[in-house]
Formats: sequence, C-alpha cells, structure tokens
Amino acid sequence: MPSDLERAMETMIVVFHRYAGREGISTTLSRRELKQLMETELSSFLKSQKDAAAVDKIMKDLDANGDGEVNFEEFVSLVVGLSIACEQIYQIKQKQTLGQKKP
Repeated sequence: MPSDLERAMETMIVVFHRYAGREGISTTLSRRELKQLMETELSSFLKSQKDAAAVDKIMKDLDANGDGEVNFEEFVSLVVGLSIACEQIYQIKQKQTLGQKKP
C-alpha cells in the first residue's frame, strides 16, 4: 500500500500527463495545456491572481530551457513553489491558532 507521499507523487505525474496529452502524444505542456491544467487543477490559485496575464508570466518563468513548453521538471518547480507558499501560510495560521489558545 503506497504512503500518502507516494500517492501525492503519483497524482502529480498523472495530472501532468493528463494535460500534456491533450494536443497529441507529448511529454510537455503547451501554453494552452498549462492554462487548462491551472484552470482545472489550480483554480483557487488562478482566481486569486489579479493579473489577466498570469498564465503567460508563469509560463515564461517555468520555461527554463526557453523552448516554449513546460516539461515535467519545469512543472514540478511550479508545484514546489506553490507548496512552499502554502506551507508558509500554514505556519502563520498555526502560530495564530497557538497564540489564541494561550491564557
């Protein structure tokens, strides 16, 4: 039976390839596929962005090798960055919760 972390890794791989395959067999995400992935899988994050060009900026930042597409390694950097930001918010909330419980 896989652990929670192993299931999370598998899910990340499956989700990436679900969208990478939308425009044919591919191991990369086009801008359009990245946008579809983000609109479906990261909708809360995308809705919180005030900039209408957020996907274009994210695509530019992720595309480390400059080929106009996002490979799995580049995609993972997005997930890691968002995970770090979420964990930082989690820490802040935990500190606030602990602070409220003190007499």
